[in-house]
Amino acid sequence: MGSTGATFALNHQIEGLMNEEKLLERIILNPKVMVGKPVIRGTRLTVEYILNLLAHGATAATIREEYTGLEDADIQACRFYDTAI
Repeated sequence: MGSTGATFALNHQIEGLMNEEKLLERIILNPKVMVGKPVIRGTRLTVEYILNLLAHGATAATIREEYTGLEDADIQACRFYDTAI
């Protein structure tokens, strides 16, 4: 891989880390909210609850319909949080 290829790969890796960091910013831990369980920022929806919905066959679209304030990135953040922590 030439230096241009290496630079592209490094930039892509850095962008990925930044995106992951932005996803994690959507998940908060606050002892006063849901007994300190990780929740989607601005909600009382726990990561565990969203993952449970997905595990039982709910789609991201179905979850967004049910909880209108959620975005795809919130659901993606729950999935990422589960693997990152």
